[in-house]
Amino acid sequence: MTSTAAMPRHRPGLALGVLAGALALDLSGMAVLNAALPSVGARFGLDETTLQWVMTAYAVTFAGFLLVGGRLADVFGRRRVFEAGVALFTVAALAGALAPDGAVLLGARAVQGIGAALSGPAALALLTEVFPAGPERGRALGVYAAVGAASFSGGMLLGGVLTEFLGWRSVLWFSVALGVLVLAVTRAGLPDGAGRRGPLDMAGAILGTLGLTLLVVGVSWGGAGAWGILAAAVVFLVLFVVRERRTADPLLPLALFRISSVRLATASAFLQYTAAVGIVFFAPLYLQGMLGYSPVESGLALVPMSLTVFLTATFVTGRLLAKYSPRTLMVTGLILIGAGTALWMTTPQDGSFVLHVMPGLVVSGIGQGLNFPAMTTSGLTGVPEHQHAVAGAVNVVAQQIGSSAGVAVLVLVAATGGTQLGGYHLAYLAAAVACVIGAVGIAMVRPKPA
Repeated sequence: MTSTAAMPRHRPGLALGVLAGALALDLSGMAVLNAALPSVGARFGLDETTLQWVMTAYAVTFAGFLLVGGRLADVFGRRRVFEAGVALFTVAALAGALAPDGAVLLGARAVQGIGAALSGPAALALLTEVFPAGPERGRALGVYAAVGAASFSGGMLLGGVLTEFLGWRSVLWFSVALGVLVLAVTRAGLPDGAGRRGPLDMAGAILGTLGLTLLVVGVSWGGAGAWGILAAAVVFLVLFVVRERRTADPLLPLALFRISSVRLATASAFLQYTAAVGIVFFAPLYLQGMLGYSPVESGLALVPMSLTVFLTATFVTGRLLAKYSPRTLMVTGLILIGAGTALWMTTPQDGSFVLHVMPGLVVSGIGQGLNFPAMTTSGLTGVPEHQHAVAGAVNVVAQQIGSSAGVAVLVLVAATGGTQLGGYHLAYLAAAVACVIGAVGIAMVRPKPA
């Protein structure tokens, strides 16, 4: 356990800044290269299908190693694992910035995902250590969620600006600088909590990591061998569940999924990231490829979504959570995300930013700003405090599967659209319908009385 005597030496404001900075590093790390995709493709001769893996390689390892990261944080100490994750992420970003070819870049992105998987669950658990339950923790979670909700779309803008003026490699150099900054202030801002010694459940870790990784790879593959990869993923995941049901100290306590708030938050996280990342993936291809935007212009075009997400999550959602349940806000948020995504179906070959691009971004941004803090709160509701790290890992796994497997499905849907623009519209429709159906399903669930 963390020594309470050590806590007063650490300033809560600095701690929140470190943890929010690490979250921004992780989530922007997935999006920051998106605006640079055309430049990366031109530099290394990669087509759109291969370019998807610049995003997916990161998300695959992030999702695959999250449960392991949560368990390692509990066993070896949360700050220690947090620092190791940020350091690994930063070194991998450096390797990507120096990459001589596409293979090295994709490998570096995969290692970045492992680093983020180590630091992410530890960060959320550290936040609940530093801030006691009650209004203080609620405010901290609100800021943390707002930073997380805005970081992904904000990373898109930053990537566009850096790519335009300094080239795509500068995007990764920025990640290096931010990682070094977070590491520099970690020990001053965070408590040193000792780990709770116990078995690592290595069998569960191997089975779960292989199952999640192969699941995302299989969906993303889209080739002739995809069904074989998916079948292997199912086998490993079934064995993982059997293992976790039988072991006394599981990597993932399956009892978490008996908590309705955890199940609803997991579904909501998957749907938000499928739709939001779908827009972010197709946006630079549409804006740069059809409207003739430069990388910085396509990044600036997403400012309305980034700004709306941040303002809604920071100034609106916290107050609404005091009056309404997280479930209500998740339903509302998903409907708005779906509506905003559907508005992108009006984008023509020679579209107008004001008429065709911005409305969908604003509506989707409001929905994301409502849903992200609500699903973060819901994912921890009813969960014992000593399991907050693994519960947070479950929610982030859902986000990453949405942003990788979900977007991979949208790419496959887009490939059936006949024309390039028609394919984009079909993908937007699929994401919008999924969000609305998910919202209806969440609304119909009646929580069991405590």
